[in-house]
Amino acid sequence: MLNIADTLHTWCREARPFALATVIQVSGSAPLPVGTALAADADGNVVGSVSGGCVEGAVYELCQQVLKSGEPPTRARFGYSDDDAFAIGLTCGGELDVLVQRIAPTDHRHLTAALNEVTSGRPAAVAQIIDGPEELLGRMLSVTGDGSTHDATVGGEEWEGAVAAQARALLRAGRSDRVEVGGDATTCPERLTILVHTHASRPRMLIFGAVDFAGALSEIGRFLGYRVTVCDARPVFATPARFPHADEVVVDWPHRYLAATEVDARTAVGVLTHDAKFDIPLLRLALSLRVGYVGAMGSRRTHEHRLELLREADVPEEHLARLHSPIGLDLGARTPEETAISIAAEIVAHTHQGSGTPLIWSTGPIHHKTTPPMASSQA
Repeated sequence: MLNIADTLHTWCREARPFALATVIQVSGSAPLPVGTALAADADGNVVGSVSGGCVEGAVYELCQQVLKSGEPPTRARFGYSDDDAFAIGLTCGGELDVLVQRIAPTDHRHLTAALNEVTSGRPAAVAQIIDGPEELLGRMLSVTGDGSTHDATVGGEEWEGAVAAQARALLRAGRSDRVEVGGDATTCPERLTILVHTHASRPRMLIFGAVDFAGALSEIGRFLGYRVTVCDARPVFATPARFPHADEVVVDWPHRYLAATEVDARTAVGVLTHDAKFDIPLLRLALSLRVGYVGAMGSRRTHEHRLELLREADVPEEHLARLHSPIGLDLGARTPEETAISIAAEIVAHTHQGSGTPLIWSTGPIHHKTTPPMASSQA
């Protein structure tokens, strides 16, 4: 639905009811992906598309029917017609399922909040229940870039917690997807299929220090979906040829680059230089910013000395408590590649509030019931 966010935002601000038709499943050669939407209001205004033209008329009529009758959300399937090339159907040979529901903006203030974020260029996600108990079909929950949940309508704390966790995870990853939740006694008693619509750029991973560990970490960071930047003040080391997996390689003093670049609550900062002239001004700044993770490489002795220098630089204790150092989980890593895995594992564990212990040592659900906000406590 975020393909038509501008118009939906206007209609929501005007408290104008509308019918929303969302592609919830495709098979074969369907022209548009899952999540694409068409909307129509009572005055006959229509925006968006679900098929590139093949079945727009039929979907529009269904929208008007749902909008005027106020009937519950309804699903419809459209496919290729062998008998009549001009009949309602997808001449491309595919099939698509569409969910049509009536939206009254006064009852969906969370949607208005999410659309406001999207149209302002900020990250947001809308989770929409597309399969499950009939009374929950079409219900939505919105999550904004700081991880806040807005006026959930999915029903009940158990439902809300499970759906919000999936929405936050996909928002962090910057992708839309269909996911299953529930179906067990520890989360939701019944199984739900939700479609999470996201608007988010890739989260950033800022790696400071053009060393071998940075090369391995940039590769795994990109694999995890981060937009990776490697920064070092030494031009002989900070070259694109040495870091082919980084999205950008910057030659600059680390603290100066960090002060000038854009970060948010999903940003992961890795300080791999273990050189005080770089580390101290950089960490002093990084620990004061609204970022999700800050880690610094070095031995325990290096870490203790670094803490002394940061305290001398008047860094508050609550900022120091955010520093992950020595960086990474205890995997017994030796090589740059193994070390990169240990760092990435700690970032994932911190993001989802995982313990980092082997699952065989724990009991209860493997997946956490809820996901924390997208940033740790901030200054």
